[in-house]
Amino acid sequence: MVTASQLRIGMAIKYEGQRYKVVAAEYHPGQGKMGGATHSRLQNLDTRTFWEHSFRADLKLEEIALEKQALEFLYADGDQCCFMNPETYEQTEVARDSVGEPQAGLLEAGMKLSVEFLEGRPVSVIFPDVLEVRIVDTAAPIHQQQDNTYKPATLANGIGVMVPQFVKTGDAIHLDVPNMKYMDRAKTDAKAKHG
Repeated sequence: MVTASQLRIGMAIKYEGQRYKVVAAEYHPGQGKMGGATHSRLQNLDTRTFWEHSFRADLKLEEIALEKQALEFLYADGDQCCFMNPETYEQTEVARDSVGEPQAGLLEAGMKLSVEFLEGRPVSVIFPDVLEVRIVDTAAPIHQQQDNTYKPATLANGIGVMVPQFVKTGDAIHLDVPNMKYMDRAKTDAKAKHG
């Protein structure tokens, strides 16, 4: 059991007979005789729907253990993403909506990710917080403009992101995956030229 004030992103809980994964949780302490509250955004592990709810901070919730397996992404087929266990070669299909959008577009063959299972059924895929991705199309750099202005760019998988003016087509960048935002330019280009 956990109290609502202990809720953290990534935990799985059971509440009123439903099973949820915590997508966001923010604890607000109370004042005086008012107890605190945890504002949370939950995803139902069975229906995939989202639910925003505030729990009393001292409310006891049943924590559910999710089993994690490190799997390798093979390919996407329609609304299914196929992963393989690199040790047993056993393949697992994960529904694209369990992977999440637009993150599903970041999947590349050979990518190793943790997949969470609930009672043997895959329920979510855990992406790293930062991924290195390549820009395949963006406007030419404009050097006389301020670096704090952003322009649209397209990644190899077709996903659009906003990048600073100095980023050019072919550059590798670090992407903040949870927010799908540009972080900085990756340093791989220098190593590639000398290697």
